[in-house]
Amino acid sequence: MRTQHHPLRSPSSGTQRALHSWHFGSADNEGPHVYLQASLHADELPGMLVLQHLKRLLVAAEAAGHITGQVTIVPMANPIGLDQTLLYAQLGRFELASGKNFNRHYPDMASAISDTVAAQLGDDETANKRTIRQAMQQWLAAQAPASELDSLRLTLLTLACEADVVLDLHCDFEASLHLYVEAPYLDQADALMRYLGAQTVLWAEANNASSMVGDTRDGLCFDEALSSVWWRLRAQHPDAAIPMACLSSTVELRGQADVSHPLAEQDARNLMAYLTHRGVLSAPSLPMPVAACVPTPLAGSQTLCAPHAGVLVYQQPVGAQLAVGDVVAQVIDPLTGHTTDLRAEVAGALYARHVLRWATTGLDVAKIAGPTAFKTGQLLSA
Repeated sequence: MRTQHHPLRSPSSGTQRALHSWHFGSADNEGPHVYLQASLHADELPGMLVLQHLKRLLVAAEAAGHITGQVTIVPMANPIGLDQTLLYAQLGRFELASGKNFNRHYPDMASAISDTVAAQLGDDETANKRTIRQAMQQWLAAQAPASELDSLRLTLLTLACEADVVLDLHCDFEASLHLYVEAPYLDQADALMRYLGAQTVLWAEANNASSMVGDTRDGLCFDEALSSVWWRLRAQHPDAAIPMACLSSTVELRGQADVSHPLAEQDARNLMAYLTHRGVLSAPSLPMPVAACVPTPLAGSQTLCAPHAGVLVYQQPVGAQLAVGDVVAQVIDPLTGHTTDLRAEVAGALYARHVLRWATTGLDVAKIAGPTAFKTGQLLSA
């Protein structure tokens, strides 16, 4: 294992943070390259523990000569957010200096490099992949970050853009294990969802007008910024043979409180099985697990909201399979006793719910993965 340090732009005199990355396997290895990072939202901690367990397994595999590809790990992807503590609470989703979400506003690299690569693309997928990755690296290297947050984003993209698979490890408030993936990669994501035991997979339709977080001029999520390069360039250059060369997925490792050695060990071993399946490791592949779910459109996910303030009482556990009309939660006004039932309007899995038990008016209470798309525009919170 090799460790690298990546200084970020200093936000203030006398202060500088850095990212750290671990690298397994040689750049000369012919096998696939997989990149993993944890806690880009710094208050989402399960991934950091999972990567500690995965590191131990990879160190042993490397010592045994079993790594035939490459693995890059950023065990703590957001040192800025980890330093934002107020009354012992981690404020790790938004940068306090700018108010920006750490997992939004990543660049549309396809548009940035499209003209550069246009004359170099032909009918050789391997050559085109090499050309596109080199152009991404050159474009990223030419950027001058205007802030510490910009330098964080650019550093993470630089480390990840050479990878065939990118796994951005997050979690929700209270949740079952679920994945987000772009539609062109659903076939590739099948093995990932099976080996990880994902109970919900949410896919977003890929098109040139919108993204999971809205207009591309406002930027993309980290995973989208990497996976979308390939389908966007394919759309812009239809005569070129451009592969879908980066399966990039946000992996939601259950809920914020699901930080335990048994779960982390289980997830690390599942990741090792997936790395073996992808050809990163030379060990015999384990049998392909049975899928625990059928992927559903993110545009079909219903968010239940509190219509008024009150005590929040859940009636269904995370992971429950719901029918239309099922009561998911109740909001009870403690002064009047007025009780509102929050009911499922779509049939599907209750894949996430809030950790709070006091609902303010308009609180996003729970999310249900429905099978039919009904939403348009921005699909994730800003």
